[in-house]
Amino acid sequence: MSTPLILILLTLLAGLAMPFGALIANIEHIKADWLEAEFRHGVIAFGGGALLSAIALVLVPEGIQHLNVYASSLFFIAGGFVFMTVDIILDKFKTSASQLLAMLSDFIPESLALGATFAINESGAFLLAILIALQNTPEGFNAFRELKDSSSMSASKLIVSFSLMAMLGPIAGLSGYFWLTSYPQIVAAIMLFAAGGIMYSVFQDIAPQVPLQKHWAPPIGAVFGFVLGLIGFMLTTGN
Repeated sequence: MSTPLILILLTLLAGLAMPFGALIANIEHIKADWLEAEFRHGVIAFGGGALLSAIALVLVPEGIQHLNVYASSLFFIAGGFVFMTVDIILDKFKTSASQLLAMLSDFIPESLALGATFAINESGAFLLAILIALQNTPEGFNAFRELKDSSSMSASKLIVSFSLMAMLGPIAGLSGYFWLTSYPQIVAAIMLFAAGGIMYSVFQDIAPQVPLQKHWAPPIGAVFGFVLGLIGFMLTTGN
């Protein structure tokens, strides 16, 4: 199988985690109050743990190899501020698609970084694809619930729309692979930018949704999410 085809499949599978999360949210026989409690919060925490592992084990370690400390810090902080600006704009417009736009604002730069990473570190790219999928599942879950409650679109149309959005992954991934292979500094900047944005998202959107009074199980999902990334990292690096 050719390398571009493998990359297309990786980014597509990572993107299809969005409609998969929507499918989970559309399971009607699960009671709504239970979704709001242990299950929903556990899924969100798991995604948060996976995201932190992507930052700590893939994006930052790979990024800082090609940039000095000042540039690394600048791009990381820039990612956080850009994602914060997007959050502020979405809040001002009071759009019902805020979760959806936030999901895409994560997925597209991450897919660019995935394509660029694949050109220099295939094992790291496989791990990153898994972690992106783990992130997209709870984000697809939340975005579906938000749109289902605030729009007239049917569940099937929403899921099909999410599936079409997954096609943005291969487009961004191939762009990163073919155009950025010879520019490791740009690849590093994208990784650190995405890492800063993801860090902002974890503490702005994900972590605040995890706690429940008199419930202690959901936060352990973050531990499992991170350790899954740790296992993947150690397997792909031979540690």
